[in-house]
Parts: sequence; C-alpha cells; structure tokens
Amino acid sequence: MTKNFNFITLFLLVLTLLNCKNENKFSEYKYADYNIVLTCDDFNSKLYHEALYSFENDILKFYSKTNKNISQTQAYSQFVRTTVYGRTKFEDIVSAHTLKVFEALKSENILWNVNNVKSHLNYNSPIVSCIASKIQDAALKTTFNSLVSTNSMSPKLFGAPLMSKYRSAIKDKYLATYIALDLFYAKLFDVDFSKVNLNKPESKVDFNKKPQ
Repeated sequence: MTKNFNFITLFLLVLTLLNCKNENKFSEYKYADYNIVLTCDDFNSKLYHEALYSFENDILKFYSKTNKNISQTQAYSQFVRTTVYGRTKFEDIVSAHTLKVFEALKSENILWNVNNVKSHLNYNSPIVSCIASKIQDAALKTTFNSLVSTNSMSPKLFGAPLMSKYRSAIKDKYLATYIALDLFYAKLFDVDFSKVNLNKPESKVDFNKKPQ
C-alpha cells in the first residue's frame, strides 16, 4: 500500500513538473502589453492571447499586400471565406513568430485531437468549452453548442454561418479565438513548413484602426 502510494505521488509530481515546463517554455511574447480579451479558467491565458494577436497580425499583413488600406474586418472576411472553401495557403500567411507560438500551443496536449479527421482541434477541451459559453452572437452560440454536443462540429459546418457573421470577431474575441485555433493553428499541422518563408518582414497590427 505504501509503495503504491509513493509511486502515485511521485508520478503526479513528475506530471506536474512536466506541465509547468510546457506552460512556461514560451517566452517570446510580442503582445504582452495588449488588452486581455479572454477570461477562462485553467488555461494558459498569456499564450492564447499571444496566439490570437499573432494570428490577427498575420492575416492583416497578408491581405494588405493586395489592399494596403484593408481593415481587420476585411482581413477576417477574406480569411474565413477562403479557409472554409479550402483555398487558403497557410504557408504564405504564417510568420516566423506565429510558428513559434504554434510550437508552444502544440505542447497544450488537451487542446488537440489527432484522431479527429475533421479538425485537429479538441472540441471537448476546456478552452473550447469556455468559447462555446461566451460567444456573443446568440445564433452563432446556439449553432456552435449544438454542433459540439452532437459531435458534428467541423470547420466546414460551422463555417457556413460564420461567413455571414465574421464581423463579430472584431469585438467578440472568444469567437476570434475559435477562428484562430480551428481555422488557422489546427490547419498548421498539415502545412509543409519547408515552403514557409521565414524571412518575411514582421509588422504589428494597428488595433486602433477602425473597421471599414
């Protein structure tokens, strides 16, 4: 009995230390001074905020190549539409910093479901449950929760109503975080990183820019 107790105690201690190591290994925060936009329990909020802002920076910078006056709202519109239709070239969008964020996110084991052929995102993870409970748009929230509860959730199915409500992501950062995680970071698992140009110039999002 004592030996089993000692073994279990040691195992839990090692597991705790490993989890702490995973959570703290990322340190290159570029957006630490930006507004806190998510309030959820039991998750690495600092890392998820970094992931969201880095994603928004990437899509704004990418779509501004063809329209220098593009707004964050328009960037969301183009990104959501092309991703739902399977036409997004993620290797052209992702920046070197975002790749580092993605590597840190990969250590959040509970966030991912490698056996899900529809998406690598784990729809039963705590962060997704938090998102599901706090989406502001009532219709989107109902659809989101219905799809998750019936194990029918996928980027394609939720993408249809999302395409008409993409503007909500500007103010609703829970919805924006879902978009970042499922339509962007989950897709990076399938990207050939040898095609990624890591020498692309970095720039920050102007979050004071008014949507058009």
